[in-house]
Amino acid sequence: MKIRTELNFPGDLKEEPIICNLCKKFAIILNILEASFSTEIGWAILILEGTEEDLKEAFEYLKNTGVQIKDIQTITG
Repeated sequence: MKIRTELNFPGDLKEEPIICNLCKKFAIILNILEASFSTEIGWAILILEGTEEDLKEAFEYLKNTGVQIKDIQTITG
């Protein structure tokens, strides 16, 4: 299963390796399409690929760390 999503990172998370942890903690493949980070806020557009269960756990991790998930689209084909 492939999912395209946009994430917003609050400034207080700028020192945390959140994107790196997604690959280490969960059996997913991650592709960063576009991203921008400053001292105030950050955002990233990602494609995540993995099983439905692994993706569900990854999104739960993101929510629990304070990352805002803006847009989720399933990629078919």
